[in-house]
Amino acid sequence: MTVKTTLSFTNRHAEFLKAKVEEGVYASTSAAVAAAVEEMIRDEIEREAALNAMAEEIRARMATPREDYVDVDQAFAKARARVRSAGRG
Repeated sequence: MTVKTTLSFTNRHAEFLKAKVEEGVYASTSAAVAAAVEEMIRDEIEREAALNAMAEEIRARMATPREDYVDVDQAFAKARARVRSAGRG
């Protein structure tokens, strides 16, 4: 189904759309706007998936027992030693 609507653009946006249609990138201004909206939809889906993955990872980490935590001094000991030795070099 197609819905007819009226849109307003800044001069900059209108000129850009017109140029893309003239270059043959899009068949019409409507096609260019539709492509932009599709891109926004894809971006929103990807954003939602990333946020859900982060939330799942946070939940999993919160469920990690304290005894499974890595000691911060042990975790960074080699890196700190390398930084110290590089500073003396």
